[in-house]
This record gives sequence, C-alpha cells and structure tokens, in this order.
Amino acid sequence: MNRQEKQLNQYLQPLAGVSDDYNSILEATQETEHVFIGGATHGTHEFYSIRADITKRLILEKGFNAIAIEGDWPDAYRINQYVKGDKTIKSALDALDRFKKFPTWMWRNEVIVEFIDWLHHHNSKLSFDKKVGFYGLDLYSLNASVEIIIKYLEENDINAAKKAKQRYACFDPFKEELKSYGYATILGITRSCEDEVIAQLVELTSNSYQYIKENGSNEDEYFYIQQNTRLVKNAEKYYRSMFNDKTFSWNVRDKHMIEILDQIAKHLGAKLHKKAQIVTWAHNSHVGDARATEVRIKGQLNMGQLAKEQYPNKVLLIGFLTNTGSVIAASGWNYAAEPKTVLSAINYSYEYFFHHLNPSNFLLNFKTQPQIKTLIPSELLERSIGVIYLPETERESHYIHANLVKQFDIVIYIDKTSAIRPLEKSAILHSGEVFETFPFGV
Repeated sequence: MNRQEKQLNQYLQPLAGVSDDYNSILEATQETEHVFIGGATHGTHEFYSIRADITKRLILEKGFNAIAIEGDWPDAYRINQYVKGDKTIKSALDALDRFKKFPTWMWRNEVIVEFIDWLHHHNSKLSFDKKVGFYGLDLYSLNASVEIIIKYLEENDINAAKKAKQRYACFDPFKEELKSYGYATILGITRSCEDEVIAQLVELTSNSYQYIKENGSNEDEYFYIQQNTRLVKNAEKYYRSMFNDKTFSWNVRDKHMIEILDQIAKHLGAKLHKKAQIVTWAHNSHVGDARATEVRIKGQLNMGQLAKEQYPNKVLLIGFLTNTGSVIAASGWNYAAEPKTVLSAINYSYEYFFHHLNPSNFLLNFKTQPQIKTLIPSELLERSIGVIYLPETERESHYIHANLVKQFDIVIYIDKTSAIRPLEKSAILHSGEVFETFPFGV
C-alpha cells in the first residue's frame, strides 16, 4: 500500500450494514432539496437495499416527501396510489402490476416490494397531504399514457376527448411498433406528430380551471393526467431522435426526466406550502454529473448535471461502485433475466483502486470531507452495467473515463456484491411499447 492509499484509508467510513452507516449522508443534506441515489448496475441487491435504507432515513429524519424513480409515469403512479391509501390496490405486488415490460426485475424485485410495504405503513399514520409520494420519471409509456388521457377526458370533457383522439390518431399506424414511428419520420414516410402532441398539452393545461373547479377533479388527479400529456409530447420527440442521433435522444430522455421532477417539486411545494424534498433513484449514468465523464465530449448530459445547474447548492449526488460478485442482467434485449458473474475490475479503474483499500466496504463523503478529493485519482475508468451485461466485451461495453470527485458528492463502495432477487424471470413486451431504457440499457 502506497502513501496515498494509507492517507485515504483514514477517511474511509466503514459500512457495517447498520442504519448508522449513513449518518454523514444526512449531515450533508442541510438545505438539500434533491438527493439523487444511483447504482452501478440495474441488478445488484446491495445498491437497491442501501438506496432504500438511506431513503427511509431521509423521510423519517429530514422530512423528504417524495421518491422519484427511473421508471414510467403511469406505472409508478399506481404505487403512489397504493402508498397513499387507495384501497382498490390490495398489496405492494398489486401496486407493481404495471411494470410488465422488459426489464421487469428493475423494479419488480424483493427490495422494492419491502420498501413499498414500508412506505404504505409509514403513510398510514399521516394525514393525506403529508403522505410521501412515489413517482416515475421515464417516457416509455406513450400508448398507455394516451389511453389514460382519453379515458380521463371522456369522463370530464367529451368534446376535448374527441379532439384528443383525433390528435393522437397520428400514432395509430405505429401503435404496435412505436420504434417504427421514428424510422418513418426520419425517412419522410410520415409527418411527425409534434404539432398534435404540443397542442394537446397546451389545451389540457389551459383547461385546468374547468377540470378542477367545475368538473370536480382533485388536483392530484389533474396533475397525473397533465404529466401523462407532457410525457406523450416528450416521448414523440424521443422516438423521432432514437435512431438518428443517440446523444440527442439520450439528452431528450434525461431532460424529460428532470422536467417531470421539476413538475413534481412545484406540485408538492404548492400543496405543502414549502419546498419539496425529493429522493430520486436511477442508474449512476443518470445520477453522476455527466460533465465529469467522457460523454461530455459528445455533448451528452444527464439528470445529475441538469439538477446541479437548475438547483445550485440544493442537490446531493450519491453513486455506487463494486469490484466483483453477481448481478441480475440479460444478454440482450428481451432475453431472460439471469444471474451473471461480475468480473473483477480492470486495472486503471476506480473499482480496482478501491479494491486495494481497507475496509472492503466503505463510504466516501466529498461534501463533508473535501480534503479527500486530493487523494483520489483525478481520472480513471469506471464501470457501468445496465440491464444488459456482456462480460466478454466488458472494457468496450461497460467502462468509461470519469473524474469521480467531480461526478458525485458521495460514493459508496461495496467490494463484493450479490444479485437482486427478481419477482420473476420473464419479460413481456406488449401494446407496442419500447423496452425500458432502450437503446442505452441504463
């Protein structure tokens, strides 16, 4: 062990698997409105479990009032209804019923079930306005969102419903294969639906008074419909860009997620008459500041960067790393989930560097202990495993150059990790929806 490693060892905060492990994280959340908690994979038990444990403490001790996830808006909103006391949803498993697209294990796993049950019980002791919400930020549910919007309008404004059907009919030729919509617009085979989806969002927003005050919709119900309308608008743009410029389509997706997050914060702030405090769960590649990684060269941005720019001094970014162990992942799109062995980290990576430190599991808090930054290499490789893991091409498929201390405020390192336990191994693609995270895998 060299001198630098010996110096760094004194700052490592050992993780013993108890709640007190995260005391310094709570200390770092003074004045914080957004805590982003990442994960170096989409299938590691420890990442999900620790993320849930930190979130529970933020709710109990710091008053955080919402969780937002890298999941689709209508799918996650069913969880929101359940944890807020909707008695038509019978259990946590029932609340997860809409998460049926590949990769099902990303949210349909044992840790999520336990957390939803915990949140349901926690909320049962609170008045409705103080119940902690649960929301999705992603945009892979265009068909489902259109159906929800039309159903709502049919119950509240039949003329508006007719107009919405006419506008959204633009997607009808592609309902069974939404990816084809992007191809068709690029090739000029069909015109884009951009004008229609924007007009629908503008009209629904302008009619808010009618739906809330005159028709008797509650504000939460209207907010849910409005964000579905926003999702359709942004998903249309995403599909048009998906097979043209991958950097642009990535940026469309992360801008959408931060836009929805901002809408949630404004909605909750208006209801609570105070600043909302939200915990966001997503992959490291969305959470860590993109300006600190090689993707910035291509012009790629992400939620972490946008949040830092939009909410200066109000954001905490937490990332995870691991050296080896097992992970749930697939070998390709719509392949079955399977446990895979995570190869030992390659040389000149942060994972390899941390593997040689003691203790083997630890937390580094760059915010409360900025002196640590000088002891961490300024640029190394960093591993990122999404829903697809290809060990045979690991260097090319799963590593990027990064500056860790600029990418995250806090890093949690678990030397040997284990695979998450999914509720099922099957993955179903239906109603023409695109796989979650496609085509990036994270």
